[in-house]
Amino acid sequence: MASSSASAGALLHHVRTGRARSRAELVALTGAARNTVSARVDQLIAAGLLEESGRGWSTGGRPPTLLRFNSAAGCVLAVDLGVTSVDVAVTDLSAQVLATVGHPIDIAEGPHRVLAEVDRLAQEVLAEAGLTAADVCAVGVGVPGPVEFSTGRPSHPPIMPGWHDHPIPSAFGRYGCPVFVDNDVNVMALGEMGVAGSVQDVLVVKVGTGIGCGIIVDGGVYRGAQGSAGDIGHIHVPTADGREVVCRCGQVNCLEAIAGGTALLRDAQAAGMQVTTTREVVERAALGDGQALELVRGAGRTIGTVLAALVNFFNPHRIVMSGGVARAGVPLLAGIREAVYARSMPLAARALEITVSEAPDLTGRVGAALMAIEGWLDEDSVHQALARTTVAH
Repeated sequence: MASSSASAGALLHHVRTGRARSRAELVALTGAARNTVSARVDQLIAAGLLEESGRGWSTGGRPPTLLRFNSAAGCVLAVDLGVTSVDVAVTDLSAQVLATVGHPIDIAEGPHRVLAEVDRLAQEVLAEAGLTAADVCAVGVGVPGPVEFSTGRPSHPPIMPGWHDHPIPSAFGRYGCPVFVDNDVNVMALGEMGVAGSVQDVLVVKVGTGIGCGIIVDGGVYRGAQGSAGDIGHIHVPTADGREVVCRCGQVNCLEAIAGGTALLRDAQAAGMQVTTTREVVERAALGDGQALELVRGAGRTIGTVLAALVNFFNPHRIVMSGGVARAGVPLLAGIREAVYARSMPLAARALEITVSEAPDLTGRVGAALMAIEGWLDEDSVHQALARTTVAH
């Protein structure tokens, strides 16, 4: 009996992620009939989504014809929108960056001004890559706040005044293609997993101005019922001295109000350090400044107490730290590990890896591209592409 994973969309996914490289491997992987697989592969080739790429090694019979995903079949726009800057990239359909540009912005200027700047930058990177709006298959946008994923509208984002319920996809109408919008940490989590993905359960924790967590379950982003899963920055934590710190969300003693980037700068200045940005505190810690080290390690311990609860609850394979504060590296990790391993149940923490992202600058753009690519190449879209090809022929 043919497996349900033998649809054209599933076959394309297997080749795209490297799980299969020939018709024979697709047959073995899916359990589908050879004729069925061959017919669907031929359709995908006719639609320009797959291409044949020479011969593989023979295991006794005729050498198999190798298949590969045609990543040049189109391009996507990837937008990594932050509080103070935005990065816009154009990538091929394997999330390889073809051109990219970054620019300072102030998210508080509101959606109309900020998205107009994003649109200008998008046209700039397309021109640099020698592409046009007609080449764009999909757009992926990561934003620093909660998003209703089904509509692409932010929902009461604490650090994005004026953005609540704004239809972000409408800003990209000129491209006439699907637009996918998600919280920046979910997007970053996709970027950490990469094109091949993973079947692991992973927490990707961004420590920047705020603190958020992307939850990867069986290799896919878990968003929850309304899309707000992973908003760990607003979990309540007690302070060692009993003080109450008001968070920008209006509550007191939220994790990000105690241990986020803004809190780190506030505490450094209160301790008499001559610094004006969180980045300076992080750089000093990375260089071994004793005062900065203790502040960063303390923030790590506070974050670690929350992560320990998540480890007991979720039991992930890995935790990956990212964001501006994570650039401090070892001192932040030391504080986090100290709290996590002390407070987690032994079974949950036994094989747990806690690491810093290897490419924090790029994961937002790569994740936004992957979100757009995955969305564009879903079952329905692939089916429609094949139907158009069949009609054309």
